[in-house]
Amino acid sequence: MSITVALSRERVRRPLKLRLQTRVAICVARPLAMLKPHLLQRVLTRLARGATAADGAQAHAARASVLAASLSLNGLRSCLPRSVSIAVLCRLQGVWPTWCVGVRCAPPFAAHAWIEVGEELIGEPGLHGAFARLISVGPAAPGRRS
Repeated sequence: MSITVALSRERVRRPLKLRLQTRVAICVARPLAMLKPHLLQRVLTRLARGATAADGAQAHAARASVLAASLSLNGLRSCLPRSVSIAVLCRLQGVWPTWCVGVRCAPPFAAHAWIEVGEELIGEPGLHGAFARLISVGPAAPGRRS
C-alpha cells in the first residue's frame, strides 16, 4: 500500500470507551502472546467462559479497532499478538470469536494465527479450508465446563 493510499482514508473517530478497551486488550495480549502454546490455550479458554459467540460484524469491528490503535500489529509477523488482542477486545465486549493457530495447507507453509466466526476468516485472505488448525479456542457452550 502506498503512502498516498494510506493517508487518503477517512478518519472515523472511535468512542473513548472503545479506545480504552482496545488499549487494555493490546496491553493484555502482548505478554499473553509470549506464553507457551498450551498455556496460552488454557488462558484463552478461561477468558472465553461466559461469553456469547461473536458475529462477523463484531469481530470485524474489533479487528479494525485493534489495527487502528497499534501500527505494530499491522505487520506481517504480528499475527499472534494481533489475533489475541482481537479476541481479548471481543471478550471485553462480552462476546468471543474462534481464535485459531495453525499452518497454511499449501506452499509456502508457514505458521499463522487468526480469528474466525463460523466459516468466515476475519480480515484474512483465502478460504476457510486454506489453513490447518492446530489450536483453536471457540466460544464455550452454555453449561459446558472446561
